[in-house]
Amino acid sequence: MPTKFHWTDAQDTQIRRLRAEGASWDSIAVLLVLSRWSVIERGRRIGARAPVRELVTPPEDPARDPLPAGHPRSWEVLTAGTVLEGSSYPLPVFPH
Repeated sequence: MPTKFHWTDAQDTQIRRLRAEGASWDSIAVLLVLSRWSVIERGRRIGARAPVRELVTPPEDPARDPLPAGHPRSWEVLTAGTVLEGSSYPLPVFPH
């Protein structure tokens, strides 16, 4: 049966720091000369999480169909900076 590995505070600190910098589990395991799964499990136990990535929306497909009249995205672009900004589509009908 394998012997129990005793983690040091220095190793825990290194795992936390490297994960905060965005290092992969593979690269951390190589630096510590340990198995990937050992490092992953230790990281989970000490709360070493990767930094939250910014949401990057993919660019729109230029070949997509046009938006229908009054679509919220196109209506916001059309009314931005005008007195109609923030109003919903369709506009109220005024009596003649």
